[in-house]
Amino acid sequence: MRLDRFLANLPCYNRQQVRLLLAQQRVRVDGQVSTDPLHEVREFSQVEVDQQVHQVGRPARYLMLHKPAGCVSATHDPQHRTVLDLLPAELRADLHIAGRLDFNTTGLLLLTNDGQWSRRLTQPSTKLAKVYRVQTEDEIGAHYPAKFSEGFYFAFEDLTTLPAQLDVLGPRLARLAIVEGRYHQVKRMFGYFQNKVVSLHRESMGGIHLDPTLAPGEFRPLTAGEIAL
Repeated sequence: MRLDRFLANLPCYNRQQVRLLLAQQRVRVDGQVSTDPLHEVREFSQVEVDQQVHQVGRPARYLMLHKPAGCVSATHDPQHRTVLDLLPAELRADLHIAGRLDFNTTGLLLLTNDGQWSRRLTQPSTKLAKVYRVQTEDEIGAHYPAKFSEGFYFAFEDLTTLPAQLDVLGPRLARLAIVEGRYHQVKRMFGYFQNKVVSLHRESMGGIHLDPTLAPGEFRPLTAGEIAL
């Protein structure tokens, strides 16, 4: 929200008073004086007027987790262990998942308390590539990549998937890059060929790659560079 709008929404100031406060350099955002009415106020910003705090700043958290198999991508589940159960209790508050993975799918999972950041990461319009390593039950035919590039018709949603890139790495191993997140999308794509996916592992989302030093179940904070990506 714009700073002038944030202040005007408070019960103690009207728009004319807000303009005067900004001009008199009486407003601080995250400890710095701001006179710009367009200054962006986020949920993590601390906003003060004459040293009176009107919004307490809180730290934004961005975590990378190596999701193991047999774990639910949810904040709570009455029957199964969730990915949040893998974190220390003091880190779990307000976290949500940016891009879920199926129960037995492994690999890169991102958790944050920054809703704006996760929306940019997962909304379809960004067309952010998600890369998976796929192992199949039967051999992957030489004709598969062309079909992945063409797209698959999903009758339930009445849509054709966007072009995807399939690189064959071995007789039953491939790397797949998709920009969507349809329900069981990868399994349904290979199901077109009656070829069962037996292992699915997410390696990256956009420019963020799973840290190879993380064992399944381990996590670390994202770097500033990774957050910016």
